[in-house]
Amino acid sequence: MDAGMRSAVAEWLQPETGAGKIEITGAKLLSGGAIQENWLLDLTIQGGRLDGLEHAVLRTDAASGVDESHGRVEEFRLLSAGFDAGMTVPEPFALEPTGSITGKPFYVMRKADGTANPRMLTRDTALDPHRTGLARQIGREMARLHRIRPPRPDLDFLGDAPANPAAQRISELHGFLDSLPKAYPALEWGLRWLELNRPAPNPAALCHRDFRTGNYMVADGKLTGVLDWEFAGWSDPLEDVGWFCARCWRFGADEREAGGVGSRRDLYAGYEEEAGAALDWSLVPYWEVLATVRWGAIALLQGERHNSGAERSIELALTGRKAAEMELDILQQIAEIERIRANV
Repeated sequence: MDAGMRSAVAEWLQPETGAGKIEITGAKLLSGGAIQENWLLDLTIQGGRLDGLEHAVLRTDAASGVDESHGRVEEFRLLSAGFDAGMTVPEPFALEPTGSITGKPFYVMRKADGTANPRMLTRDTALDPHRTGLARQIGREMARLHRIRPPRPDLDFLGDAPANPAAQRISELHGFLDSLPKAYPALEWGLRWLELNRPAPNPAALCHRDFRTGNYMVADGKLTGVLDWEFAGWSDPLEDVGWFCARCWRFGADEREAGGVGSRRDLYAGYEEEAGAALDWSLVPYWEVLATVRWGAIALLQGERHNSGAERSIELALTGRKAAEMELDILQQIAEIERIRANV
């Protein structure tokens, strides 16, 4: 982001925040934005509601993206809903919806401290004394999110809540796989198993639908911000729990079944503390299978963008290779579920 762009953003942000003066003295592109770009802004602000703030984050579209993801206007509204619900999310400051300043819509939010690096969060032994509290805090954050129920006029872009979220997800995944140039039998078989074992739905709630290690910040053993709301929508609350616990998002720390950072017991306990009631935790393995099929399908779609020549990218190519791991996970997950059923 050059000096001219920084000046234009500062000029726009000044009346949005009521500041007497704003200067953006630096802008650094942060790592980890395959679908969106995040720019760390160094600020000098005098007056207004952000008086004295030294850093903020500008979030806008990256060159690559996923068709099902929300735009920045919708994501700003989702982040605002989470903030108003008392979640630990970066405070959203201002939205520029037209793209007239930078060529793309963007919004500015408070910087969350800490790291979202999943390798560090799952493997750093310095976090070990904090893992119980961290898993419980994540459970409480999910419960706060799931208090947001339809209908919500501010979230009307999400459409009507599905009568059966699992059935809708299965249908969507069939569509994803049908769009690919070749068949993937293990994923198709997993979808068929999901169809045959579909549980009765819980009442729909707002779900993040990408709540996983890597999409939240941690500092000093505590969660400091839930990030990346571009896939959020109305769904069964268990979709978030299953996505968080799926083995593909433990980053090799399989013994810690809650996102590679803690135990299921602590995650569930935190959720129950905040919600005042439990979900049917026995259904989480079903949603883990659905999560694995979904991630496998997304990986293939991303990989195909490279393979087709539409967008040459080593990151997209490597993402496509992840699908083979998901196929193995699906076979192993379903085998374990069926083994437990047979022994009950």
